[in-house]
Amino acid sequence: MDLKDKILELQRRREIAAKGGGDKAIEKQLSMGKLTARDRINALLDPDSFHEYDLFVQHDAKDFGMDKKELHGDGVIVGTGTINGRPISIFAQDFTVVGGSLGRMHAGKITKIMDHALKMRMPLIGINDSGGARIQEGVNSLAGYGEIFFRNTLASGVIPQISVILGPCAGGAVYSPALTDWVFVVDKISKMFITGPEVIKSVLGEEISQEELGGARVHAEITGNAHFFAHSEQECFEQIKKLLSLIPWNNEEKAPRAVPKPPKAEYDIEKIVPVDPKEPYDVRDVIKAIVDDSDFFEVQELWAANAVIGFGRINGETVGFVANQPLVLAGVLDVDSSDKIARFIRYCDAFNIPIVTLVDLPGYLPGIDQEHMGVIRHGAKILYSYSEATVPKITIILRKAYGGGYIAMGSRHLRSDFVFAWPTAEIAVMGPEGAANIIFKKEISEAPDPEAMRREKVKEYTEKFANPFVAASKGYIDSVIAPFETRKYIAHAIEVSVNKDAGLPRKKHGIPPF
Repeated sequence: MDLKDKILELQRRREIAAKGGGDKAIEKQLSMGKLTARDRINALLDPDSFHEYDLFVQHDAKDFGMDKKELHGDGVIVGTGTINGRPISIFAQDFTVVGGSLGRMHAGKITKIMDHALKMRMPLIGINDSGGARIQEGVNSLAGYGEIFFRNTLASGVIPQISVILGPCAGGAVYSPALTDWVFVVDKISKMFITGPEVIKSVLGEEISQEELGGARVHAEITGNAHFFAHSEQECFEQIKKLLSLIPWNNEEKAPRAVPKPPKAEYDIEKIVPVDPKEPYDVRDVIKAIVDDSDFFEVQELWAANAVIGFGRINGETVGFVANQPLVLAGVLDVDSSDKIARFIRYCDAFNIPIVTLVDLPGYLPGIDQEHMGVIRHGAKILYSYSEATVPKITIILRKAYGGGYIAMGSRHLRSDFVFAWPTAEIAVMGPEGAANIIFKKEISEAPDPEAMRREKVKEYTEKFANPFVAASKGYIDSVIAPFETRKYIAHAIEVSVNKDAGLPRKKHGIPPF
């Protein structure tokens, strides 16, 4: 066989392997509204940039008739390519090959590309579409998951890890996405759960569908396991590209700089926030009035909506935003929003992204349910994350900053580098009305006109304590600024913090209130 024949044989083998589970299996995949693994990679990566590895890997299982089965690529495609011209590593499970089930060699392909991503300091994208562990391989399948989980942990905080759920992801398989930085789901396609409907029915006798148990909306709205929700695979891929345009490639780099653009004129920061602290507004409009081109990329939009997190740019530099949302529960902190905020802070800190915090909240959500759900432990996560973070931290108090909420939301006392307040800011142990009712209880009750006396005392407390100038007089606020000055002050704070060096005590690691 001469070289020409050998090349023809290579092409023939490539074509066979590239068909995965064959034409019928591919047709079935498409009939479910799902792209094939190979089409997904090509749709996500820059054109003609994908280079595949381990195409000809085969399983080595021998039991239960496996020795007679040829599984092309062993059910997973791995390789490298580029997105927006920058290199990434990727794997995509192929559901057309025995349901994308994970065996020893399948896992070996994934761990090999994970090792490559970590060594080359590039992002790792994993497309999950698998029925779970390959039962015929027994403990080898479980060992494969363990090897993946270990590498997820090693890579955490070093390179961005992105999980895309585009089919079932069940049992032990769900823990790899849970260990990664970002989880993307698609409506009616993504399914994540530990125990499937069949197990629940056999154990509990309850009927439930996969969608109700662990569909995309469940994880985007209820559990918080997903960070981005899309209505189609293509929309999902555009979200991934957007995210990658805003974050650094590894923990030793900064996010790519973009051409600075002013915010859009339609977002007038002077008109967004009502002076009356009881009136709600959308804090996302404040963010859009600050960031370049009013372009804000929100994270976990549908979960714990009383807090808003996401990325934007200030003068071309990526910034992570944390904000209370007065539209939802008056912006209070609770169990879920605390987790949401704390995790985002730690991501920004790990990847050199400055943090801007916008404060407007009455404190923590009261109630027996929150107490029993561990709001003390969860709330402490915010304190820990802000205190530990060494990136530039800039805080702007817009209106209310009461009690523990004031301390938790990036206060000077947790070592924020710059703390500014609008003239509308109210900083106190609690709201003026509640405080006056406690402090002046006797005077109010004994007054000829208790209601008039109460109003007078509320005004007195407000003037003495619930304003930014008291905190500013003690150095807790660096400057009281007009709303229209907010972008200028943030931009300058980021500029002068470029060489920030925050020394922390020498230790192996801290012990967060997980």
